[in-house]
Amino acid sequence: MGLRIVMLGAPGAGKGTQAKQMAEKYALPHISTGDIFRAHLREGTPLGLQVKGYLDSGQLIPDQLTCAIVADRTAKPDCKNGYILDGFPRSLPQAEEFQRLLHTRSENVDLAINIDVTDTEIVGRLTARRSCPKCGAIYNLKFKPPKKNNTCDLDGETLIQRQDDKEETVRDRLKVYHEITEPIIEYYDRQGVLKTVPGTGSTPDAVFKKIEDLVSAAGAS
Repeated sequence: MGLRIVMLGAPGAGKGTQAKQMAEKYALPHISTGDIFRAHLREGTPLGLQVKGYLDSGQLIPDQLTCAIVADRTAKPDCKNGYILDGFPRSLPQAEEFQRLLHTRSENVDLAINIDVTDTEIVGRLTARRSCPKCGAIYNLKFKPPKKNNTCDLDGETLIQRQDDKEETVRDRLKVYHEITEPIIEYYDRQGVLKTVPGTGSTPDAVFKKIEDLVSAAGAS
C-alpha cells in the first residue's frame, strides 16, 4: 500500500528539495500546486480556464477551486500507490476541504511531515540566494557559492538578488506563513499523522535520513 504524504514547513525550510528526493526514492508523484496550475493553464482545461479568469482579474484562486484541482490530480492513475504534496494545503480551510474530498474516496492523508526551521535560519538561507539573470542558475552564498565572487559559473554574468530573497520580503512571507499556514501543523497533529523533523543547522542529507526513517516506520519501502 502506498502513502499519501503532505510536506509542511516555512518557505525556505527545504520541503521542495526533500519532496523531490522522496519522489525519486519511493517512486511516488511529486505534486506541487504551482506545477498543476501551469499544466491546466497550458492545456486550456475547464479548470485551467477558471484559474486563468481569477489570475487575469488579479484575484486569489479560491480554496475550493485549488482543492478541486489537487483532487483531480490525485485521482490520476499514477497516484494509486500514493503521492507527495508540496505547497498544498496552504491554509486550514484548504486542509479541511481536501480532507472532505479524500473522505469521498475513503482515503486519508497518511503522513504529514513538518520540517521545522527557525525564522532566523530561514532569513539567513533565503537572503544568501543569488540568481543569474541570463540562464536562471541559482546559487547560495552559504551552501552553494559560485566559483568566482558574485559571477555565474555557466556564463560569467553578474549574479543578482531577487526581490523574493530580500530580507524584508522574506520576513513578510514568514509572517503570512505563521498566520495562514502554520495552523495546519496542529490540524494534522490532531489527525494523528504529524511527524516533525528538526531542520535547523542540518544539511539536506541529514534531514532526508530522518525523513526516510519516518516513511519507513509509516509502511513504505
